[in-house]
Amino acid sequence: MSTGDASGDPVILATAGYDHAIRFWQAHSGICYRTVQHPDSQVNALEITPDKQFIAAAGYQHIRMYDLNSNNPKPVINYDGISKNVTSVGFHEDGKWMYTGGEDNCARIWDLRSRNLQCQRIFQDSSPVNCICLHPNQGELFIGNQNGTIHIWDLKTDKNEHLIPEADASIQSISIDPMGTMMAAVNNKGRCYVWTLTGGRNDEPTQPHEKTTFEVSKRYALKCLFSPDSTLLATTLADNSTKIWKTADWTLHSELKDTAQRWVWDCAFSGDSQYIITASSDNMARLWSVDTGEVKKEYSGHQKAVVCLAFRDESIQ
Repeated sequence: MSTGDASGDPVILATAGYDHAIRFWQAHSGICYRTVQHPDSQVNALEITPDKQFIAAAGYQHIRMYDLNSNNPKPVINYDGISKNVTSVGFHEDGKWMYTGGEDNCARIWDLRSRNLQCQRIFQDSSPVNCICLHPNQGELFIGNQNGTIHIWDLKTDKNEHLIPEADASIQSISIDPMGTMMAAVNNKGRCYVWTLTGGRNDEPTQPHEKTTFEVSKRYALKCLFSPDSTLLATTLADNSTKIWKTADWTLHSELKDTAQRWVWDCAFSGDSQYIITASSDNMARLWSVDTGEVKKEYSGHQKAVVCLAFRDESIQ
């Protein structure tokens, strides 16, 4: 794995959290080859741009973009002017715009092609935004908030539909599978809700249809994520585990636990859906075999909780 140029590298792994540092890892060896200081705040969310030129770090009142392909320790672009924590960040697949959400009750769209660093569009929510998921059609944002609402913001028409799977249960994470046919959401009461999705093509809005609900933990659920092949759903939990569910029948496929592990905040699948990387409050990230539940690699070096990671795996696609 190269240390200088990420754009040609099929695998990029970065982790961050409460120790004000972003660490870049050789995924296969577990070696940290670059550390970037992020002094302004903790990092709440990380995402790599589609062209693999930059990594965006969402923190308190800002988003910072760092260059992936140089050793420049300073951010190259700064987005400011937000009043509270930014909790989520992601990109349009062509890199035209970035979306963010946060505790200021807003989802935002930032045009990456203009030199103006001001936010172009704002969706005003009624409570803090915990998570945002972009539909694979690149035209609808699914926004989850603390009072239990999921908003579907149609970016073409600016219309907004919403659903409330469970009143007053905070939506912690939303995931839509790569085919755009299923959506999952987890809440702070340890429940997972699944919908089948129809529409979403040729200007037809996406319609969610309730499919199933099941308990993933007696405690908080923090993140849910479909695998690239859509056959699995991972849920990361405050009970110090990650549980992997089969999407065919929603039965438990495997449980990933380690005695040292604490709350598991974030996760990412490998491109072949056979491995998963998790970020935990015990200052560690880990690479697991999805099938056996075995820890294959540990990424050790953070001084405080690791709450987010960014992973791009194009090695086998």
